[in-house]
Amino acid sequence: MIQSKQIERPKLVLVVDDHEINRDALGVILEDEYNIIFAENGKEALDQVYRYVDELSIILLDLNMPVMSGFEVMQHMKEDERLRDIPILVLTADKSAELKALQMGAADFITKPFDIPEVIVARVSGILERSEGKKLISAAEHDWLTGLYTRNFFFEYAGRLYQYHPELHLDAIVIDIEKFHTINAVNGREFGNSVLKEIGMEIRAFLTENEGIASRIEADRFNIYCVQQADYQELLDRLQKRASRLSAKVSIHLRMGVMPWNREIEPVQMFDRARAACNMIRGDYQNPLMIYNDELHRRELLNQRLLNDLNNATKEFQLKVYYQPKYDVQSDPPRLKSAEALIRWVHPELGMISPGEFVPLFEGNGLISIVDSFVWNEAARQVSRWKEKYHFLLPVSVNLSRADVFDPTLVDRLVSLIEENGLSFKDIKLEVTESAYTDKAKDLLDIVRRLRELGFEIEMDDFGSGYSSLNMLSDMPIDVLKMDMKFIRNIESNETDMHLVRLILDIAKYLRLMVVAEGVETEGQLSLLKEAGCDLVQGFYFSRPIPPEEFEKLIEKELEIAAEQ
Repeated sequence: MIQSKQIERPKLVLVVDDHEINRDALGVILEDEYNIIFAENGKEALDQVYRYVDELSIILLDLNMPVMSGFEVMQHMKEDERLRDIPILVLTADKSAELKALQMGAADFITKPFDIPEVIVARVSGILERSEGKKLISAAEHDWLTGLYTRNFFFEYAGRLYQYHPELHLDAIVIDIEKFHTINAVNGREFGNSVLKEIGMEIRAFLTENEGIASRIEADRFNIYCVQQADYQELLDRLQKRASRLSAKVSIHLRMGVMPWNREIEPVQMFDRARAACNMIRGDYQNPLMIYNDELHRRELLNQRLLNDLNNATKEFQLKVYYQPKYDVQSDPPRLKSAEALIRWVHPELGMISPGEFVPLFEGNGLISIVDSFVWNEAARQVSRWKEKYHFLLPVSVNLSRADVFDPTLVDRLVSLIEENGLSFKDIKLEVTESAYTDKAKDLLDIVRRLRELGFEIEMDDFGSGYSSLNMLSDMPIDVLKMDMKFIRNIESNETDMHLVRLILDIAKYLRLMVVAEGVETEGQLSLLKEAGCDLVQGFYFSRPIPPEEFEKLIEKELEIAAEQ
């Protein structure tokens, strides 16, 4: 086994003394253990220090020298952040100078004239061991990228502040970067690291003006424990400005959750609440600051209940699958072509729960796959029933979350779903959101290509809401673009929005992709989309999402139209 001493780099010692005999003596004493370099005055010493700053382990420094004294060297090193941690062993015959040397940072002394070589070696060795131990602690204590505290040290020091300084009213602040994984994927990890570093530097600058401590807790999450501020929007704006100046071409959005000081709540619980506030506004670019309050506390309790009740919801079929139709608007009259399966939750005590309440929650907690699996099974069974009852082909789209896509059993599960329900692969369409394609893009594309090769049609959901480029779009294995409803909302009154819709339709036509417009609510929107060449429309204009028994009326109406023609 290789011992650690065998792989350590040789330690470099700088001996500084204006007398050659002293330099030679120390060189002879230390040369068997260390690499030695020399300087005969303070100026030469500083030149050597800057030259070997990354290699230098310790300095043996005489105090009384021509050109520049040892005290002046120590002062220079104390003022330079790169040098101040290099240990200094003072060489002196002047006892009166020891106190001043200690005050300026000296680690120990060697008295002149030198007498016992073993004592000198022992002192150098002892100082180096203490220095390296301190460096190891510092490395564990501070995040290598931002210089802020690491998680464990942060919470240890926060606990001490809470316990020993009750006079300080300290708030808990959590800062997160929206879709940081996407920023990394699109712009590279080096750019992502520069974003984190800039935010860390601004937090450190803030803490030079305000009492407190801070940490990079996770990849893109920061904690600040500081004295109460009059305006947290001012702090968020300050950090946002620092992050945004990195690139005019990259959108970087921060969000902040704050838990105000409460003497009855310890720091760990305070930061849990600040994080809950921060998570509550995920994706809300208009309102990126949330202060934890009683309403948020009630919401947190509700979220915990929903998490606890999910298993019962699937076993007891409290989850319900509703269907929203998609119509071919290039036909006259528009014809029912397919539907999207959408989840609802009818809770035995809480009543109807909107998917906006629980879907983001389960996505954030990794439980969305349970919901997706339930929808797949119910949708496949329903398509099979309609096929048998009406002899009518009605493909249904179901959602694939990122968690689903990277499940190694996904393909086998979907194939079994098709076979067990007597369906073809064209009967179930798979929706993947645009933003999902940007993180681990290659792996995701490989899986989606495999599903498409089996015969599944792939729809890109919420196109226009994520980060995909036109270049990426041309390489994506998809059959359908679903235009995000934000493009549709104002097309009657905003020519720019309508121009964007036409541009998307032209791109889709060039790539031979079908287009579904989501969120269509008015006849005016429908007319504009039809005129522009949009293939399919989905929205309240035709129908809200409805349970299967109501949806059957739409099927029956479609069959009547077909019979008349």
